[in-house]
Amino acid sequence: MIWTRPVIEVAGRHVKRYLVAADRAALTPAVEEAAYAILPELLPEPDGTPPATFVVLHKGGDSGAYLNAYSWTWDNALYFGGAAAGQPALGCPDQDPTHFVVLDRSLIGCVWELPPLLHERDAWVRHMLAPHPPAPADLPARLDAYLVDVMPGRTTGDRL
Repeated sequence: MIWTRPVIEVAGRHVKRYLVAADRAALTPAVEEAAYAILPELLPEPDGTPPATFVVLHKGGDSGAYLNAYSWTWDNALYFGGAAAGQPALGCPDQDPTHFVVLDRSLIGCVWELPPLLHERDAWVRHMLAPHPPAPADLPARLDAYLVDVMPGRTTGDRL
């Protein structure tokens, strides 16, 4: 299942949060805390684009936990940073789901982590780019509208 948590600020960026797990109880507060502690390492440098990121934190059925950070940059492109914990196959030093390490692979998410991508793309276009790029004075209100536009919770296997 997939659900959301309120927006937080990390390293000067507004972060929309999606969580994925077969059982909500599997995604413990300790796993969340550890994931958000490594998040600053996954974010790009500011480039003038409104500072918005969305993350998907996934607790797998085994010992693994995964954090995917997608940050808006260059006005209309996504920058990706990923981290994993408890998954030796991805270079994690142990099976501790709170011991996150930054990934050095080009993975952008598993099938269960990808549903927010389409929603977030459409929300960014709807609020930040269409019908045309906003005037600088309009950016704060448009960013606020984007930040509250989240994909509703559901099971990860649901079709759109």
